[in-house]
Amino acid sequence: MKTKRDWEKIVRRMELLLRLKSFPVAFKLLEDEKELDKIPYMRRMPHKVTLCQLISLVRNFDWTVGATMKDLMSETCGSILGFCDIPEINKDGTFRSIVWVQKKEDGKRYEESIPRIPMGKYKAVALAPLVYNPFDPDIVLIYANPAQMILLINALQFENYEVMHFYCVGESSCADAIARCYLDHKPSLTIPCYGERRYAHAQDDELVMGIPEDMMEKALRGLEALYRRGVRYPISYAGAELDVSDAFPEVYKKVKEEVRAIRGDGSDNRLVVGVTGGIATGKSTVSEMLKELGCPLIDFDEIARKVVEPGKPAWKQIVDYFGKDVLMEDGTLNRKKLSDIVFSDLEKRKMLERFTHPRIYEEFIRQINEIVKKDPDAIIQVAVPLLIELNHQYRFHKIIVVYTSKETQIKRLMKRDGITREQAENILRAQLPIEEKIGYADFVINNEGSIEETRKQVIEVWKKLKEIQQEMKRSKQQKG
Repeated sequence: MKTKRDWEKIVRRMELLLRLKSFPVAFKLLEDEKELDKIPYMRRMPHKVTLCQLISLVRNFDWTVGATMKDLMSETCGSILGFCDIPEINKDGTFRSIVWVQKKEDGKRYEESIPRIPMGKYKAVALAPLVYNPFDPDIVLIYANPAQMILLINALQFENYEVMHFYCVGESSCADAIARCYLDHKPSLTIPCYGERRYAHAQDDELVMGIPEDMMEKALRGLEALYRRGVRYPISYAGAELDVSDAFPEVYKKVKEEVRAIRGDGSDNRLVVGVTGGIATGKSTVSEMLKELGCPLIDFDEIARKVVEPGKPAWKQIVDYFGKDVLMEDGTLNRKKLSDIVFSDLEKRKMLERFTHPRIYEEFIRQINEIVKKDPDAIIQVAVPLLIELNHQYRFHKIIVVYTSKETQIKRLMKRDGITREQAENILRAQLPIEEKIGYADFVINNEGSIEETRKQVIEVWKKLKEIQQEMKRSKQQKG
């Protein structure tokens, strides 16, 4: 069945990052039960089942299953999916008071609190392992332990942060994971109930989350971003009885002093703006336009070349560690050879960064201070090609991302470097997609069109940066 997303690619990557032990479940409600027959490998149970049993057959045993109201064991399951109403014995609280609550009044409130999909629209439900692209689901059910779930929550919060509210009606937890997610169109985490554990194999350590299908790519992007920052599953232990200060990310220890050194201590009116984009999007073009408007440029590529010039401390450390084989005849670094070495060896890449990054940072701060000394009201642009990949965005007041479509990037790369389309696509695959970088931007400059169209956008951004700087000045004066 043709699907609008490549679910296999999304799920396989998510499984790898979270190390899930059961299949993410594609869950789809159908208006006509005949649609079940169109789904490949569909199985219909020969006996009455609960909804949670169907889920278990999919996530644990790799089945594709479907059901209508006549296949379900009770109205409790069917009503949650909007297949039927609950009987009067449920509505007046009698049913829940048999086991789960003290009084009928409590049972009545219990039933009224359970989210249910409105009746009348759907006649059947289909469930399948999402990884096989069975169909485009309404929601996706993921079962995982608490450590995996908090990373999934962090991933969903990474873009467009919001506090997540979760519910637990108690027994009939499928109402929270399925109906609540469907109705609110928000991720819904809950604790599998007694019934799901007794009849459907949910394990002691498992939680379940329903995710709207159009949020799955957002979840994966968030997991990828956290992974690049070192937030991964399994979460390693630092030790409850130990001094864990060395286990904290290095940036946590020095973030205040770094930001202060870059953004200033308030004694001047500097505004420091990071400029980035993708390969062949036209970052240099935009930087030159900003320079013409009076925005001094600090170029990280230039700094990176400067700190490894022959005789410089970083150059000496590189030669001592990698040997003279990484030098050209004139004593300068053979960048291609050094790049080939560290590309396939993570430990050597870390050593190279240990030699160069502190010197790049020192030179960066020196240049900022030099600019601000001449002009305390400077708006400074800092061109950093891998700004997002290296997680430097927190350092700057604002971020500008220079954008073009992937197709334009490919064409420009082919023309600029004289390479084939396949080579250009391989280069892009090794980088963070430009569409993802846009999510970090305060300003996006679309460099897809003519030079004049780009210039018009740059001028508009410059005006807004001036306004932001003026607002910062007013704020400081009011506080002062």
